[in-house]
Amino acid sequence: MSSWLDDAVFYEIYPQSFYDTNADGIGDIPGIIEKLDYVRELGCNALWLNPCFASPFGDAGYDVADYCQVAPRYGTNEDLEHLFAAAHARDMHVLLDLVPGHTSTEHPWFKASCKAEKNEFTGRYVWTDNVWSPVGDVPGINGVLRGIAERNGAVAVNFFAFQPALNYGFAQITEPWQSAVDSPEALATRQAMKDVMAFWLDRGCDGFRVDMAGSLVKNDPGQEATIALWQDMRAFLDERYPGAVLISEWGEPDKTIRAGFHMDFLLQFGTSHYMDLFRCDHPWFAREGAGDASEFVATYRRNMELTDGKGLMCIPSGNHDMERLRRYLDPDEMKMAFAFVLSMPGCPFIYYGDEIGMRHLDLTSVEGGYMRTGARTPMQWSAGENHGFSSAPAEKLYVAQDPAADAPTVEAAMADEQSLWHEIHRLIALRRATPALGVNAAVDFVYCEKDAYPLVYVRTAEDGSRVLVALNPAAREASCPCDFEGSEVLYALGKGAEAALADGTLVMPAESAVFIALA
Repeated sequence: MSSWLDDAVFYEIYPQSFYDTNADGIGDIPGIIEKLDYVRELGCNALWLNPCFASPFGDAGYDVADYCQVAPRYGTNEDLEHLFAAAHARDMHVLLDLVPGHTSTEHPWFKASCKAEKNEFTGRYVWTDNVWSPVGDVPGINGVLRGIAERNGAVAVNFFAFQPALNYGFAQITEPWQSAVDSPEALATRQAMKDVMAFWLDRGCDGFRVDMAGSLVKNDPGQEATIALWQDMRAFLDERYPGAVLISEWGEPDKTIRAGFHMDFLLQFGTSHYMDLFRCDHPWFAREGAGDASEFVATYRRNMELTDGKGLMCIPSGNHDMERLRRYLDPDEMKMAFAFVLSMPGCPFIYYGDEIGMRHLDLTSVEGGYMRTGARTPMQWSAGENHGFSSAPAEKLYVAQDPAADAPTVEAAMADEQSLWHEIHRLIALRRATPALGVNAAVDFVYCEKDAYPLVYVRTAEDGSRVLVALNPAAREASCPCDFEGSEVLYALGKGAEAALADGTLVMPAESAVFIALA
């Protein structure tokens, strides 16, 4: 593992919405550079940037038109290189968002692949051999486009209609138009993506968060061919860029760690039960105390077993694809949620604005966001014009902002010692100063019963030091068997300092959290 990950706390930046320096209503890379010190002051020392490449922006940049060119709305390639250098000067690191599964229909590769005469890009995408042929129910293909090209064929799409699927081959071939994983065309696509990674790594990028990493090879039921593909990618990186970090959007750490990724994401979809904790009708972290964390813990344990404890899973506060945490939890409940996020293994990820409790807004879709649009609103820096995000007229903003009189801002949060911002700042500092709360320290769940509170786990560092973490978001006292002896309270939230650990029992006051160093 790259050594800097051992101490990393990530901050996800949605470039369109972070800080606008040229008054066009859209955030930009110079704006990110200008706010690096803010991110560092919060305690985060690593960035994940959502796609910032040339795009028609039908899907907010996840429809790439040129992997090696920064979108003009954000600045230039030189601006991005300046960001890498400015981050490194602050002992920070930057991951770019790699979208290897599909491009925009505006990408030159795709335009060339549409031509009737054969060329080097004819096999770059997944094309059928006849425009009239039914594609059938092929795993990994979510639709096709017909009648858009000179060539006689239909092209598979991954998600939206303008996102044609790049061709990495099929693990199981059922039709003559399907390529093998080791076919020349599939290997050419793989090499093209290696070239993209090399382009940005040569310019100072520290690695990539990989979008939908498990989706590249089609009709790959066990995903073994996809795992082998990423093992080849990792071998390439190890030879030329051994420090390059890969973090996967996959949701199955037993596969991703084997595939060569450093860490995997807990996702809002799939089997992780992440949403049970934060985003459902009765979140476990809500004070009503009607949630259930047991399925999450069971799945987490199972993933640890499958990876022999190496399955490091990043737990995000949120991201650009899900509703804001504030939709389900108020700022005090969010403090409890962050006490969890910042005391678990793996690298925590903080979604921009979550540190001040930005609200989820109900808005008309912008750039393919749909329900996600309300989580992509411009950062609220101050009480000034457009909350300090931009000096453009309000109607020019990328997405509308929170119109409420009490809309949270960075300025107000930093001025209030009791704010969510300061709680997160304290938690990050404690995590960094306490080996047993670190990225690689082991976790053992001591108490987690169905429909019950509290949640208790012990973190153990390589040096043998241990910290017991106990969380009781419910608005009632909770207790559980807990046969440990504490030596010092390291952190207390709410009435956590009044938690009692004695005679084999832990008693937690309502709405409290406590971290206890164990004897």
